[in-house]
Amino acid sequence: MANKQKSVVITGVSTGIGWGAAQALTSAGFRVFGSVRKEEDAKRVAAALGPNFVPLIFDVTDEKAVKAAASRVRSALNGETLMGLVNNAGIAVAGPLAYLPVDEFRKQLEVNLTGVVIATQAFAPLLGVDRSLKGKPGRIINISSGSGRKASPFLGPYSTSKFGLEGLSEALRQEMMVFGIDVIVVAPGAVATPIWDKAEAVDTARYATTAYARPLEIVRAMAIKSGRAGLSPEKLGAVIKQALTARYPKPRYAVSRHSTANMLLSLLSQRTIDRLTANAVGLKRQKR
Repeated sequence: MANKQKSVVITGVSTGIGWGAAQALTSAGFRVFGSVRKEEDAKRVAAALGPNFVPLIFDVTDEKAVKAAASRVRSALNGETLMGLVNNAGIAVAGPLAYLPVDEFRKQLEVNLTGVVIATQAFAPLLGVDRSLKGKPGRIINISSGSGRKASPFLGPYSTSKFGLEGLSEALRQEMMVFGIDVIVVAPGAVATPIWDKAEAVDTARYATTAYARPLEIVRAMAIKSGRAGLSPEKLGAVIKQALTARYPKPRYAVSRHSTANMLLSLLSQRTIDRLTANAVGLKRQKR
């Protein structure tokens, strides 16, 4: 008898890491239920990835829509468990914390943290919390970032969300042990995705009269350069596939082009790192 097709849900597959993961898994024969927010993206991704891809249309902050999508997936699984949930959907909010509009900070946390909780609660029953389903318990893959362990100036909102995701993942891993569901973090460094085109278009004019005007431009230029030379989404897709399928997966996969530099930085004191970073981007203390 042929093996049943294994199914995975991935949030945020229109571009970037989610796209790379969906591509890697559908190519390997998995059925991928992938979320997008727009109908046109659903059609585009479905046409590109073929019959192993099933689009789901929802925003991760819309609890009602996410639950409706989970019901659709439950029906498609026909009494079997879901192999994996990849919590990938996210945004990056940038700006100096002393001036950033609070609504933008709130949105950062709503998407990158609350959205993960909403998706996890909706799909957890299909991963094995519902004991009536047949099959092995699934896995939850949370997409964090190098910024989940090391913060940078002007990416405070994003780093806050990813530091929070690391803690959420650790607690969830322990809680899900009762169901046999593993929780794994994949933490990439810079990834070459269209997000860097968006970064180039960001208007920093509202901070032009602050002490951060010049440092913001320096950091933006550095981020764009680093991102465009970063890891490919396909590389990250392969790592996510490994996390889902390895017999003994790591609890955290850190993936970066600069592992040696990161190791050397880890040997320095935090005060030294702060000074080096500040000097590099022009955040020296100003004279009155």
